[in-house]
Amino acid sequence: MSITNKSIEVVAQTIYGEARGEYYRENGGLPSLIAIANVICNRRNKAGEKLIENICLEPKQFSCWNFADPNYKILQNISKKDPIYQICLGVAENVVLGNWPDITKGSTHYYSTCLAKAPYWALGENINIKIGNHVFFEIN
Repeated sequence: MSITNKSIEVVAQTIYGEARGEYYRENGGLPSLIAIANVICNRRNKAGEKLIENICLEPKQFSCWNFADPNYKILQNISKKDPIYQICLGVAENVVLGNWPDITKGSTHYYSTCLAKAPYWALGENINIKIGNHVFFEIN
């Protein structure tokens, strides 16, 4: 497994794009950010992928990297001085390097409970944990 500064940055950008708004929510906070990083690492481990950024950037896996998603443009212009981005960098580094545990109980997928209904690919899956406005689960 190869961990580079680019790897950490791509994971941090993914966390930022997927869950930055959760940081200030009452039931979200830091665990919301950690959980996204956990899912990325769990997917990498399950796939045997050496480059973690490939997990993040795989088409249609993390919506923030989809060209049509509003977060995509935000990711292209993140200020390195943004306090939430700095927190995401710290989370990415600590989770990817194995300094922090998996709080998602092995989850490989999640979705926002703000959606009108669960995505088709999540139907029938058993939820491992809810953190903030996201539910986390494993798809085999």
